[in-house]
Amino acid sequence: MIQLAAKTLREGFRPAAGRIAAIFLAMLMVAACADGPRENLPAVASSPAATSSESTVPLPPDADIDYRLGSGDKLRVIVFGEPNLSGEFDVSGSGKVALPLVGQVEAQGLTVSQFEAAMIAKLMDGYLNNPRVSVEVMNYRPFYIYGEVGNPGQYPYTNGMTVLNAIAVAGGYTYRANTNQIYITRGEGAEQAYPASQAVKVLPGDVVRVPERFF
Repeated sequence: MIQLAAKTLREGFRPAAGRIAAIFLAMLMVAACADGPRENLPAVASSPAATSSESTVPLPPDADIDYRLGSGDKLRVIVFGEPNLSGEFDVSGSGKVALPLVGQVEAQGLTVSQFEAAMIAKLMDGYLNNPRVSVEVMNYRPFYIYGEVGNPGQYPYTNGMTVLNAIAVAGGYTYRANTNQIYITRGEGAEQAYPASQAVKVLPGDVVRVPERFF
């Protein structure tokens, strides 16, 4: 009777032992896969939260705008072969340049190449047959920066300046600054948001505001 009971007990445990062995084998396979090579595993895309700190301000069309002349600029004008017509001239408060022989030439709002073309048109109108003109900006109007920067104020403009250059010139960001976007007031226009990017140019006369972050 005792032998029969022991046999029955052993046979009753066999299915359970089989299940335990199967579970143990599955655990070993999972561990092997975790420690094995991962070259063929698909890349995991970064979650939106990982990029939440990046700026979402779109890049406006005028972010890479060409410089346009304005009141206060000082120009060097060279008319090749005509030293009497060449020299250094200021853009007046009315936005014009007073030149020898041809008189007042409109400069306000023109790029350097457009102003060269305007000069050539003036000179061809009864003065020179085939004038060649070169214009260089010697002194630019300053730009202004305020808000969350170390040293807000007025600064000299340098050719090719970007918003990150301007912020660096003004002492860098404060700890409260929003480093993702800035605001620029250009000319008589309204203040506009721009990403704080090296792709965004600052122009002479611009007023740059670095806002405070809200978190």
